[in-house]
Amino acid sequence: MQIKVCGLTQAVDVSHALSLQADQLGFIFYPKSPRCVNGDMVELLVEPVPREKRVAVDVCPSLDKIHQLKSTGFSCFQIHFDLSVKDETLQQWCDSVGAGNLWLAPKFSAEIAFPERLFNYADTFLMDTFTEKGFGGSGKTGSWDKFSDYQSQYPDKHWILAGGLNPDNIQQAIGESSAQHVDVNSGIESAPGIKDLDQVNKFFEKFKS
Repeated sequence: MQIKVCGLTQAVDVSHALSLQADQLGFIFYPKSPRCVNGDMVELLVEPVPREKRVAVDVCPSLDKIHQLKSTGFSCFQIHFDLSVKDETLQQWCDSVGAGNLWLAPKFSAEIAFPERLFNYADTFLMDTFTEKGFGGSGKTGSWDKFSDYQSQYPDKHWILAGGLNPDNIQQAIGESSAQHVDVNSGIESAPGIKDLDQVNKFFEKFKS
């Protein structure tokens, strides 16, 4: 089982996540996010993070931005998008980083069947809670049984559960979703981008138990 800590903006939180042996650390580059990092801050934050644990998170980034993040040493790219994105764009993302390094986070409601065309471009899929206005980060939980269905239907793909996870619900979430890989962000914060280290510790304890 794996755990990714996302939305990191402080060096102390990065250090703490590493000390707890987080499998991945996520840094958000979407300008509309309150957890967005940029400039010199990025190099300072990622310097102690092994390259294989660095995840760049963005919404429909340009190819230039992807290449810039690659040069900073990011190995995985978590891209959020809605289903209006064309196959041509998906192929460009795939060609830029490789299907094995591309984490697609499509935005669609639970009533819609999973868009299987996406399987042509990535091996990993992060399922966040659907909201009309944003791209994840709502702090609300999603459809755990639907996530379980995706894992069962498409076992050759890697699935990551996100959305509203916290120390109080992580065990129930794993039980209902059968998730083997989770992404935690707002559920362990005292404010956007500021991790509550006590909550981080509790989350890891509950997750590992």
